[in-house]
Amino acid sequence: MALPIIVKWGGQEYSVTTLSEDDTVLDLKQFLKTLTGVLPERQKLLGLKIKGKPAENDVKLGALKLKPNTKIMMMGTREESLEDVLCPPPDNDDVINDFDIEDEVVEVENREENLLKISRRVKEYKVEVLNPPREGKKLLVLDVDYTLFGSSNHRSCAETGVELMRPYLHEFLTSAYEDYDIVIWSATNMKWIEAKMKELGVSTNANYKITFMLDSAAMITVHTPRRGLIDVKPLGVIWGKFSEFYSKKNTIMFDDIGRNFLMNPQNGLKIRPFMKAHLNRDKDKELVKLTQYLKEIAKLDDFLELNHKYWESLVSIKEARTVVTICTQS
Repeated sequence: MALPIIVKWGGQEYSVTTLSEDDTVLDLKQFLKTLTGVLPERQKLLGLKIKGKPAENDVKLGALKLKPNTKIMMMGTREESLEDVLCPPPDNDDVINDFDIEDEVVEVENREENLLKISRRVKEYKVEVLNPPREGKKLLVLDVDYTLFGSSNHRSCAETGVELMRPYLHEFLTSAYEDYDIVIWSATNMKWIEAKMKELGVSTNANYKITFMLDSAAMITVHTPRRGLIDVKPLGVIWGKFSEFYSKKNTIMFDDIGRNFLMNPQNGLKIRPFMKAHLNRDKDKELVKLTQYLKEIAKLDDFLELNHKYWESLVSIKEARTVVTICTQS
């Protein structure tokens, strides 16, 4: 059942009416981020206690025995300016310590509470369509940090978006746009996503168009038996909102963090993270190879026939056949 809560922050009161007793403290923090811009890790919620101690992120709201319209206070500050987001992202422990999702999928993918969260996102999350979906096109969903936008060995804002942009990005997107609608999905705030897309020249490029962009508010939190609470990007949110265009059969998502695919493992391709851009920008060819892969699989009617874990093998076979053809002709 719904559990309305009132949160006081910055001299204002925010009404939270979309969460239920089955949602967690982290779900509440994620929702508050969409209202206030304060990241969950920066939030301190006063008044949420269980057995006399502050409630941890994985505690369900129902366990807190809150009365409807209980008032709690939040402490925390949002990022000060866009300068932070246009700096190179720091080397991320989530990237380095990412885990193989295969042993977690059965436990999570079809759990009713997770499917209900997706249903709520479909109903409540507002998508701003930048360019209408195109009939007959497949769907490519792209992460931003470490996928399109690299890290540096030092935290300097002197490096521009162009310097931190993954090599061949615009060529990759131009080719992909021939067969795919393109969606950007980042685990950050929308204004930061918009700023990075502008900095990279993605949102203004004449050779391709972005259909829409999703931020962290479209994500859900799931509980895994061995890893605890984690945030994931459920493609069911997109499929639910645009069912006449996109489905499991025609969607592929690139992300450098494999656990983001936990709710839709067959549609995820784990890309190598683009890190230390100053050292690797001259030798990173990931998007060149992925351009070939997307072009090859665009011929298929059903992506569920594929195992994206072995995408490089398909590209290698294609390259080998090309070499053989050239040698035969010569």
